[in-house]
Amino acid sequence: MARNGVSNPAFQRLELLVGAEAVERLAKTRAVVVGLGGVGSWCAEALARSGVGRITLIDSDAVCVTNINRQVQALASTVGADKAASLAARLTQINPLCKIVLYNSVFSRETQEQFGIARGDYVIDAIDSLTHKLDLIEYARERGAALFSSMGTAQKLDPTRLAVSDIWDTQGCPLARLVRQGLRKRGFAGNFLCVYSREQIPARQAQTEPACGKAECFCATRGAGHDWCASKKIINGSVVTVTATAGMILASLVVRDVCGAL
Repeated sequence: MARNGVSNPAFQRLELLVGAEAVERLAKTRAVVVGLGGVGSWCAEALARSGVGRITLIDSDAVCVTNINRQVQALASTVGADKAASLAARLTQINPLCKIVLYNSVFSRETQEQFGIARGDYVIDAIDSLTHKLDLIEYARERGAALFSSMGTAQKLDPTRLAVSDIWDTQGCPLARLVRQGLRKRGFAGNFLCVYSREQIPARQAQTEPACGKAECFCATRGAGHDWCASKKIINGSVVTVTATAGMILASLVVRDVCGAL
């Protein structure tokens, strides 16, 4: 029941900013966040704190101790647990009225039909894998969903260098260049907004080979999906001030679009 004219006191400050009708639209909005790492996890939390009524979380990985520096669900108590389940539990505590659907799965051409992505959905691409990223971009646009994508946030230190533009207008981001090349090869000619940065910091040579996903992994408990990082050729450095900012920007694109301010 509304009190003092506010339908949900948890979102009073938001309602004062955007109005009751916009808050109601947010409550009817479904967002699908694919990839729950340093960008996607913060985006999902921002969406929950913005009153989005339905959030689908997709990630096959488990929490690694090395995730603690940048992923919102990564705690000493969640190391080894599924990322999607850990984040879902956190979001439910933030916004109990939000319907959370989680998939401990990889998004790919083989699995894409199981997630129920439909016209009118907001899809957040926070995937690291180039192939799966291209798969999601193609599929989301084919289904008529609104797509917002994150480009590379590793090897970045200055969050003020982050920017939003159409994918075809990005400059200076190695991942964005690969995405553009991949989309052209697939014959994709659509448009979508992405978050990217031109900042490039030379990779620092690790003193030892990264142990993630291997027998000597830092994590005492490893989930079924944790071997994902063992397949990475290079593990780049990253910092929460950049990844979280990118996630917040992605969430803001959803909120502003729903509120008619984008």
